[in-house]
Amino acid sequence: MMMTFNLALRNLLRNRRRSLATLVAMSIGCAAILLFGGFSGNINYEMHTRIVQRGGHLQIQHRDFYLYGSGNPTAYGIDDYGAILHAIDADPELRKMVTVATPSLQFGGIAGNYAASVSRTVIGTGFVAGDVNRMRLWNDFALRSKAPVSALEGTGPDAAVVGVGVARVLQLCDALKIERCPKPETERSEGGGKALPDDIAQLSALETPSASAAGNLRRIEVLVVNSKGAPNVTSLEVVRAEDQGVKELDEVSVSMHLEKIQQLVYGKSAPKVTSIILQLRHSDQVPEAVSRLKPILDRFSTSQPLAVQDFRDLNPFFVQTVQMFDTIFGFVFILIGAIVLFTVSNTMNTAVVERTVEIGTLRAIGLRRSGIRRLFVTEGTLLGVFGALLGVVLAFLVSWMVNRMHIPWVPPSTVEPVPLTILVAGETRMIVGTTLGLICIAIASAWWPSYRAAQMKVVDALRHV
Repeated sequence: MMMTFNLALRNLLRNRRRSLATLVAMSIGCAAILLFGGFSGNINYEMHTRIVQRGGHLQIQHRDFYLYGSGNPTAYGIDDYGAILHAIDADPELRKMVTVATPSLQFGGIAGNYAASVSRTVIGTGFVAGDVNRMRLWNDFALRSKAPVSALEGTGPDAAVVGVGVARVLQLCDALKIERCPKPETERSEGGGKALPDDIAQLSALETPSASAAGNLRRIEVLVVNSKGAPNVTSLEVVRAEDQGVKELDEVSVSMHLEKIQQLVYGKSAPKVTSIILQLRHSDQVPEAVSRLKPILDRFSTSQPLAVQDFRDLNPFFVQTVQMFDTIFGFVFILIGAIVLFTVSNTMNTAVVERTVEIGTLRAIGLRRSGIRRLFVTEGTLLGVFGALLGVVLAFLVSWMVNRMHIPWVPPSTVEPVPLTILVAGETRMIVGTTLGLICIAIASAWWPSYRAAQMKVVDALRHV
């Protein structure tokens, strides 16, 4: 075996130019696969991190909330959610896994700017601002980007954060100092917009009769329906507009303190929430956490059906995006693998033609057909091994250079530019899989030329010119 290895290596070195050209082609192909895999992997980690920072790993909800809750969220509220949070905290295993457990309340309503006479439908969320900011610190993949801090923490009970689209429609751009916020033609020419509905205007005037007169241009009025079906309105001060990353969500998003929206919806009744958000230390702890939550939820599901939703179930776009990049990665691997296949095959076929007399001589002195096959397959294997290893080194070098350049770009689910990152180092599974795959392709490329060489007749091979 060692003799075969030495002969194969010497044969490759005998024609250095052709061997080098083949190695360069293989190394570039291997590096291209790894760089694309590192790029798509970073997108996966970015989206994964943003989703977990915003909505946690798991959410405890009413069983039907995910399917029907968007029509009337408060109809699927969770009773006695404080006891559920206490039970989660009392579980010793869950306490080790859970970093943040916080309630949230989703609601629908109408937001209006009384001063500008405009309004629009919104989908809002009430949450505990301190818990949300702790969730945004989660960075299990050590990304270089950071999530913005929620402006609600430390503000008064009537504070709110809206999407940039909501601020644009409600004509709050100047008050909130939002850049690149176009104004409607009607506002520029006439100074007015769409009229606020009379019922909201009257309720708003009763709620805060001096808000607009005081000149506070950040004030909006939010109308919601309480748990008994009656309208309820409050005046909020917008402290910031945050881009939500998706236009449809950005134009309906309103966030406020949990206690404030609970007072509007439930009044003096026992407050409820629509979700209990759980953020874990690591994403691979999700199956174990779900199993630990099951007996807890069974205990509280006697009066209300509860279910645990995984962050992947709650965000199908994330799953579809990951599957899309996995498919593209496989397609790229197949294309480059085909190039490697024909490159190595062409190299080996040329070697067989050039060494026809040598093959006949080896056969004449007693080398079997299997020995000829083994010799050329070993040469193809060496080309595959060295080419793949050089490709890995090249991928490490290019990714290191790109990561140090701090090229800004905006990945999916992110609204602010982040440094372009290509994750190759640490992706052991991708590196090993790509390397072994290309080596196998190189071996397969060498098999047919080696078979042709072994099938030559000794007499014909010796008299080959």
